[in-house]
Amino acid sequence: MKRRCFFKTSAGTLGAAGLISMNGEAAIAYNESGKRVTDKWHQMGSGKKGLPKRRETLEFDVAVLGAGMSGIAAAVAAARSGVKTVLVQDRPVLGGNASSEMRVTVNGVHGLRGVPKELRVERETGIIEEIMIENWHYNPQESYPVWDHVLYNFVYRQPNLTLMLNTQATEAVMEGDRIKAAICRGYTNETEYTIHAEQFIDCSGDGLLAATAGAEYRTGREGRAEFNESYAPEKPDGWVMGDCIMMITKDMGRPVPFYPPEYALPFDHETAFKDKHRKIKQVKEGFWWIEVGDDFDIIGNREEVRHKLMAYFYGVWDYVKNSGDFPEAENMALDWIGSIPGRRESRRFMGDHILTQNDLLEYRHFEDAVAYGGWSLDEHNPGGIENLKEPASYFHKGFTKLYEIPYRSLYSKNISNLQFAGRNASLTHIALSSTRIISTCALMGQAVGTASALCIKYGKNPRQIGREHISELQEQLIRDDVFIPNRMARDPKDLVRNGGQVFGSPAKSGDTALLTDGVGRDIYGELHHWESVSLPAELQVVWEKPVEISTVELKADTQLHKKIAMHKNPAKNAGQHTTVPPELIKALTVEAQVNGQWKEVASVENNLVRRIKVEFPKIKATAIRLNIKVTHGKPTAKVFEVRAYA
Repeated sequence: MKRRCFFKTSAGTLGAAGLISMNGEAAIAYNESGKRVTDKWHQMGSGKKGLPKRRETLEFDVAVLGAGMSGIAAAVAAARSGVKTVLVQDRPVLGGNASSEMRVTVNGVHGLRGVPKELRVERETGIIEEIMIENWHYNPQESYPVWDHVLYNFVYRQPNLTLMLNTQATEAVMEGDRIKAAICRGYTNETEYTIHAEQFIDCSGDGLLAATAGAEYRTGREGRAEFNESYAPEKPDGWVMGDCIMMITKDMGRPVPFYPPEYALPFDHETAFKDKHRKIKQVKEGFWWIEVGDDFDIIGNREEVRHKLMAYFYGVWDYVKNSGDFPEAENMALDWIGSIPGRRESRRFMGDHILTQNDLLEYRHFEDAVAYGGWSLDEHNPGGIENLKEPASYFHKGFTKLYEIPYRSLYSKNISNLQFAGRNASLTHIALSSTRIISTCALMGQAVGTASALCIKYGKNPRQIGREHISELQEQLIRDDVFIPNRMARDPKDLVRNGGQVFGSPAKSGDTALLTDGVGRDIYGELHHWESVSLPAELQVVWEKPVEISTVELKADTQLHKKIAMHKNPAKNAGQHTTVPPELIKALTVEAQVNGQWKEVASVENNLVRRIKVEFPKIKATAIRLNIKVTHGKPTAKVFEVRAYA
């Protein structure tokens, strides 16, 4: 879709343009310098009369639209790669469905079937894990408003990254099959922005910018025959998974009455509870099955859906509080209720590959894999709470190992400089029922953000990166602590893998030889680590001849078989991390052997990340020594990988 037209007036009138409104009349008039001619501003401080000029043109390498967890990961990955990046978010807070406005738990893969929990080691690493660990450091009280600010700090401090809140990308300016610019509207500052960029990444979920660019997309459910998906409906239809709102309650220590609002809808509990999935097992947090879908246009009907969700929610809570069937709710009061629906599905944009149910269930290997998933296939009742005669969820089809997500599903098939990540990726409806989980979406985000930097580096578009530079993309992701199933690291620039010999303190488990085997985690019972007997401990890398070194990296332990998300219901915290993982290395020093003499070249204190990157002025050394001093609580240190670079 082209930028909507402006019309010229005759000489002596406006001199330039007014926007055409829906009825064809001029909605807003501008003069030739871009000021609104209808604005009669008298600025008392200066004594001047005039018109505000609130139109700006901005230039970036990469523009990321939407700052949910996938958008944050994309923007941070691009910025860390050294390209000038902007992150545009239409809300006042970051996090999308995970923000304080919606409070959806940042779930991930956790839950593979047929694998002992201690052997799964499946949790997502990379940028999403950095954020989760940092949250426990700054926000041990599990406050969602504080979580918003943890995300804000994480994004704001990144070099090369500009954040624009309360700004909506509304329209694409096209140049052939490329997006030339995004027209954005700042809601709080009344400013229209024209954002030029070489590469665009739509992580907004609904994908308005991508849609106005003319990117091909689908809504609704594919029929069973199109991709031979056994869980798809027999014939295609328009249903998408529904929106929901969440709630949190507070124990007041005394009986608290509840009076429902006038618009509340009665809850037919007798019909609803015939389905085991709709049972009310706790009264502390929201019920995912209070869900409203749509069989045509869930975006256009969003306000109607929002009102219905609130009405149904209050009907359910009225039943919980006032039926007498839940005495445990007597002292409970509503402490927070969402006003913005959390969205599961709307547009799905088409890439060079559409990821399907069978791709996932058959664990198909993709040479261009850049992310993974493993949450069960989870097909919800399309009618949600408006269809109580059918189950809330038809099935959970679990996985016994991780499945791969190819890069070809993360860029547009017909818009040459457009990528996407999250629930709007190139997926069938059934595949989406698994890949929509927030941490899985964040892995997609880190992949496309990293890929966008390669697009800038080589002056190429995503499809070309996928065909000509996919190995470089995968190597960078693995180096940045993204796990890619069935893809071992083989970075030719890594000085440890290319000529270095690794030695260490006595091992409690594992071996130093495993630190260069290309796998940065234990998985499925296979060891890929070295663990010290005690602390302090030492790792040393030796070369036959001096090598130039300026960076040392290692991947430490964060117990990846444990969950790490913040929950609305503290009862769900049992058995998971609620602090910085005690296994994580907290402090270390790096020494280098130069001309036969050891000297300290760098130190790390209060480390909060699994992938520890230490940089220092370039030196020529025959060996480096990592002195691991202390972890965040465990008396031993576990390491999965050591690297060195010039």
